[in-house]
Amino acid sequence: MGYRSRLYAADEKRYGEMKYNRCGNSGLKLPAVSLGLWHNFGTTGNYENMLEICCTAFDNGITHFDLANNYGPVPGAAEENFGKMLKGELAPYRDEMVISTKAGYGMWDGPYGDGGSRKYLISSLDQSLKRLGLDYVDIFYHHRPDPDTPLEETAGALDSIVRSGKALYVGISNYNKDQTVEISKLFKKMGTPFIINQRRYNMMDRAMETDGLKDYAAKNGVGIITFSPLAQGLLTDRYLNGIPEDSRIKTDGRFLKENAISDELLNKIRALNALAGERGQTLAEMALSWILRDGDVTSVLIGASKASQVLDNIGMIKNLSFSAEERKKIDEILGF
Repeated sequence: MGYRSRLYAADEKRYGEMKYNRCGNSGLKLPAVSLGLWHNFGTTGNYENMLEICCTAFDNGITHFDLANNYGPVPGAAEENFGKMLKGELAPYRDEMVISTKAGYGMWDGPYGDGGSRKYLISSLDQSLKRLGLDYVDIFYHHRPDPDTPLEETAGALDSIVRSGKALYVGISNYNKDQTVEISKLFKKMGTPFIINQRRYNMMDRAMETDGLKDYAAKNGVGIITFSPLAQGLLTDRYLNGIPEDSRIKTDGRFLKENAISDELLNKIRALNALAGERGQTLAEMALSWILRDGDVTSVLIGASKASQVLDNIGMIKNLSFSAEERKKIDEILGF
């Protein structure tokens, strides 16, 4: 059965098991699990595998696909590959999807291909829309704070983008609590549909809690979507017995270094894995469930190198609750 016919065959069951959460105070709902195209969707990937990952995700209720201008390699390649899918197998389903992209990191040479200026943000989105083959994206993010550009200019550019019809909502990414508070004030004055902040968050990295963003967002109607929920693979069963030769550490090494895998860390991972087993989950499922445990996080972004990983990860939806004892044990294992 081809992907097109398989997608049509899945129409009746697509939304049955997925959980959808309202994004902040907006009318938009996101799936509890979203698919990020940060890795494995560039020029070094296999297109048929990419297509199978995305179709499997959509078949199982993952309606949100998250991109950025620089996702690759090479920069722009993930958008081009997803745009190819949108012209083909996914074409009938555009209105059932939330598609997001971002700009903020270095994308092209010269003084206008990076940062948070009006020039860069609008130009970048125009390029992204061409690669995706779309007239608009659902959410457009500023990918990172830019200390060299006035916040008023960045906020104004995002507001203009929505008013131009090129994005339905705006978001920010990697902004801490104080930065989020400041840009929120500007968006409120302009009436900009600002709905979400994308931050790194997992059991091991809780900066979003310590800087106050998690509580602030929950109290002020700002959605939160998190990336790196599995700590670059550490919160899976991949490293229980050491570092596999085909792991990202061995094959990439840009984001997770081999010297970071100490015996102490491995012992913590093994203890978490044992607790996950007691809950009837894999370690990855428990790590994803933990992020969504209290309802403050709208959606968790997963990555995948094969379709089976998507199915493995969304199994966590069946058990999102944690007892006080389980929460305490996780904190004790990780030293929080």
